[in-house]
Amino acid sequence: MSVSVRDALRMAALYVVLSILWLALAEVMLHGMADDPLALAVGRQINVVLWVLFSAVLIYVSRVRLLNFIGIGARLRCEDRERLRMAAAVFDSTLEGVLVTDRQGLIVHVNRAFMRITGYQQDEVIGQRPSKFKSGRHGQAFYQQIFATLAEQGEWSGEIWNRRKSGEIYPQWQTICAIRNDDGELSHYVAVFSDISAIKHSEQELAYLAHHDPLTGLPNRLLFTDRVEQALAAAQANKRGCALLLLDLDHFQSINDGLGHTIGDQLLKLVGERLGEVLGNGVTLARLGGDEFGVLAENCQQVGQAGKLAQCIIERMREPFLFEENRLFISASVGISLFPSDALSAEQLLRNADAALYKAKSNGRACYALYTEELTAHAQQRVETAGELRRALEQDELRVYFQPVHDLATGRQVGVETLVRWQHPQRGLVPPGEFIPIAERTGLIAEIDTWVLRQACLQMVQWQAEGRQLAFVAVNISSRLFGQHELYQQVAEVLHDTGLAPALLELEVTESAVMEDPEVALEQLHRLRELGVTLAIDDFGTGYSSLLRLKRLPVQKLKIDQGFVAGLPLDEDDIAIVRVIIALARSMGMQVHAEGIEQAEQASFLLLEQCQLGQGYWFGRPVPAADLRWD
Repeated sequence: MSVSVRDALRMAALYVVLSILWLALAEVMLHGMADDPLALAVGRQINVVLWVLFSAVLIYVSRVRLLNFIGIGARLRCEDRERLRMAAAVFDSTLEGVLVTDRQGLIVHVNRAFMRITGYQQDEVIGQRPSKFKSGRHGQAFYQQIFATLAEQGEWSGEIWNRRKSGEIYPQWQTICAIRNDDGELSHYVAVFSDISAIKHSEQELAYLAHHDPLTGLPNRLLFTDRVEQALAAAQANKRGCALLLLDLDHFQSINDGLGHTIGDQLLKLVGERLGEVLGNGVTLARLGGDEFGVLAENCQQVGQAGKLAQCIIERMREPFLFEENRLFISASVGISLFPSDALSAEQLLRNADAALYKAKSNGRACYALYTEELTAHAQQRVETAGELRRALEQDELRVYFQPVHDLATGRQVGVETLVRWQHPQRGLVPPGEFIPIAERTGLIAEIDTWVLRQACLQMVQWQAEGRQLAFVAVNISSRLFGQHELYQQVAEVLHDTGLAPALLELEVTESAVMEDPEVALEQLHRLRELGVTLAIDDFGTGYSSLLRLKRLPVQKLKIDQGFVAGLPLDEDDIAIVRVIIALARSMGMQVHAEGIEQAEQASFLLLEQCQLGQGYWFGRPVPAADLRWD
């Protein structure tokens, strides 16, 4: 019997009971009020009317409440239907796959996203079990743990690998919920999942990029160091040796500056490919940064093997690189460190190889060098010196010295060259040969040059105010500072701040700095010349000048390197070179200035050959401004 029928019978029984009670009570009340039969009859009729009226009101009220209840129920049912429609729309349009099973684990419903992700149609999976999609990647214990969590918490979330209809195995992020009815009994399971293949792919790409160089595809420093550590552990266990080679391209910066970074990047890719061809299998190759590459040769027992490999690399790097319309020639320097003779850890092995690489570059580049303990001491000293040099700049420990420049014909002092010295608080006066190469390697040389330029200009202004008649103060400009496009603004700013007339400042640029990128150098020199300063080519004859390019440079002076002056007046080669330089300068309308004159015979020979200016110990050593002698 339905609930509505039972409720109706209860209402009818209640009405009968109320009627009987009403009539019985009314009869008792009538007999107590009157004994006349006529009055009793009238009273009974009135009682019936009253009961009818009361019943009508009662039925009316009940009917109104019933209609309200029915209306509310209908509205609720309508809202329920609307919610169901909305839920169905969400269920069918969500991007996550949804799978519903009954309590026995048989699939009863899936949505469109499920079919799109898995490739199965609805009629192919209804009545089947979710085990149909197992990938085989998870063991029985994995699934037992899922059901244990569902039984305990009613929900499980995690990563799971399943199989599509095509057979492809793919990762899902899945959430399974246990659904219970009003009585708390388990009725269904609902699994909501998303395909995380793209996320996994992105994670793999990020992991790859974290351990590989994006330009060449080679392992980067992080992965290379890890592989070195693994190789050393294996080598130690098997009692065999390893060799670590660091390779650096010589003068690669000039390619970047002259041809652009795009060409430079293409060259690095070609270098990586060629190294891969040279090394073959069993050797780990990595790009450690910039133009530096690392090579790990396992099972390399002898120094000779490592040296042979390094020489092979150097020879292959000398072959031209051809791409697009470019034909480039480069060379490489290699540093070698061996395990276990040189180091027992990956970090130390890399540090030792770097010290050997520095030695190879110091030996003239395009060669290899083996690590020795002496290199470690030198490397440590370089690091300490670099740190102290930074402090020296901050604490004003640098000093400017001036070396007189004389007119060879009159013997009169006409100018000075500015040189930098380091007054170390413990070591005393540090010679430039100890700290200038380190300053160039660390990049501090540009900052030092700028400081020296300002100090030289300030001193020249002071001398002018004192009536010292000097034609110029010369300042050396390093290739690092010369390569900066802001050099023009820096020089202009120093001249403006110090008030020095531009014609009294001479800037000396080395021949090699000019020839690294002649077109850029030409533009730089023209801009400096526009300021009104004098320009000189320092150490002329030690580089590889193109006479055609030299002719285009707005230079007023050539300085003969002291290496050619040292052999005068006896060495025939030095005599020939000096005569050629002087003749070249005179033909181009330039002054000639000789460095390193230490003997009267050298000065006499240069004067005879019509060299105008000279400097060296014969005329005076570099001294502080206060100690400079005046004619």
